[in-house]
Amino acid sequence: MTMVGQSRFHGRAAYVFGAAALALLVLVASTMSASAQQSPAAYMQRVANELIAAQRSGSQADFARVIRSHADVPSIAINALGSYAASLKKSDRPAYYAGMVNFIARYAATEGPKYPVARAVMTGQTRETAQGTFVDSRITLSSGTSYDVRWRIVRRGSAYKVRDAEIIGFEMTSFLNTLFQNYISENGGNPRTLVLALNR
Repeated sequence: MTMVGQSRFHGRAAYVFGAAALALLVLVASTMSASAQQSPAAYMQRVANELIAAQRSGSQADFARVIRSHADVPSIAINALGSYAASLKKSDRPAYYAGMVNFIARYAATEGPKYPVARAVMTGQTRETAQGTFVDSRITLSSGTSYDVRWRIVRRGSAYKVRDAEIIGFEMTSFLNTLFQNYISENGGNPRTLVLALNR
């Protein structure tokens, strides 16, 4: 996607967003969603395994499937708009959600090969609060480099969803919020311009 400033993704920002895209999340309900009887850490391990499989396939469609299955897409998408959310017509939301998923999936498929993941191991989880449950993990790249990712898991009905991921001190959703809101601001303040851009 060239419009939402693909050129802005460079250096550390590209690494962070690429890793976060692999982590995400940046995700609607599906038959693959875990029952809340499963621990958040066990659920997140399964999600991580699916993301690694998508990375190895290099398929945008595979990334999109994992994102749609496991990310808390509506919450992530609406939050990313900030104050512009009130101006987004409800009739535009489905297209916006789909466009956001495809944007993240496209970026992950493009950047993923640069940071091949060898394994992801869940190392612990917090107690559940109103904010959800935080699951800590250790991601090891094929190069041997390792980094920590903290996931925020929330309940949606009887299922868990990924709400956010923090990597190297950056929250995936905060990065997405800045990117989307800046694009809207630079294009007349109408969130529909973002929806159209995401779906080109």
